[in-house]
Amino acid sequence: MSTQSRGPLSGVVAATITPLRDGGRQLDTGAVPRLVDFYAAAGISGVLVAGTTGEGLLLSTTERMALAESFLQAARGRLAVAVHAGAQTTAEAVSLAAHARDLGVDAVAAIGPPYYRYDDDELLAHFHAIASASAPLPFYLYEFRDRTGYALPDNVVRTLAAREPNLVGIKVSDRSLGELRPYLLPELDVFVGSEALIPDALAMGAAGAVSGLAAAMPHAVIRIFDGKEPADHATFLRDGLAAYPLQAALKTALIVQGVLDDASVRAPLRGLTPAERTGCLAWLAEVGIAAQPAAAQPD
Repeated sequence: MSTQSRGPLSGVVAATITPLRDGGRQLDTGAVPRLVDFYAAAGISGVLVAGTTGEGLLLSTTERMALAESFLQAARGRLAVAVHAGAQTTAEAVSLAAHARDLGVDAVAAIGPPYYRYDDDELLAHFHAIASASAPLPFYLYEFRDRTGYALPDNVVRTLAAREPNLVGIKVSDRSLGELRPYLLPELDVFVGSEALIPDALAMGAAGAVSGLAAAMPHAVIRIFDGKEPADHATFLRDGLAAYPLQAALKTALIVQGVLDDASVRAPLRGLTPAERTGCLAWLAEVGIAAQPAAAQPD
């Protein structure tokens, strides 16, 4: 399997957080340029907007469109921008994909709709509609069984790869090589979401990683990608974050680094308790993410 990218994404892509304010009730699009500056300075090649790390399914369609516009405006010519269009209904996903196409972002991605279990024909029709709405932009599937409640059948992926001319890749966020292997198709760029799999996945022909950890710790993920840090380091960082609500912890790490001002998340996700905030800040300092002099502290 060739490692030459078929689409615009390559290397390490940050599955970016969504900046929010007012207790998570409002987008903070004013923070987007600082996020983009942070990622570009770290050497990240692109961003995935409104994905799992970015609380995408908790945002309204209007908010997701505004977020895509903000990231494209800040990142144009600096980072590749992939917009996540996955949604509960085909109609909403198609609307988001068409909006991204009309904006002129670099790519569209979509996870399968959560909650229900779908047969192959339902999934084929759903993804065909999104791919068609995205065209001619490159389109990426997004597999994450822990979030959708089902694995995207590999025969569905193979059929879509043969039928959809703009389908160029897939992000696989499952956590074992056994789960990853069926999706390592020669006709698709494969990106892993589990940072611990990066070295083995690259050796097997994967194109890169779309990483939630890179949303706040891009340098660490790039070092793993470049072979300068062992994959176990990703497990160590993920295990440390697992002690806290993920999105709130990632945003706290960004605040500590002077990139973000507000750690708000969208309900029903929750922020850190005072005790969790104290613990998280201490842990971040231990792993080398220390407070910057001008950084605002989490409230």
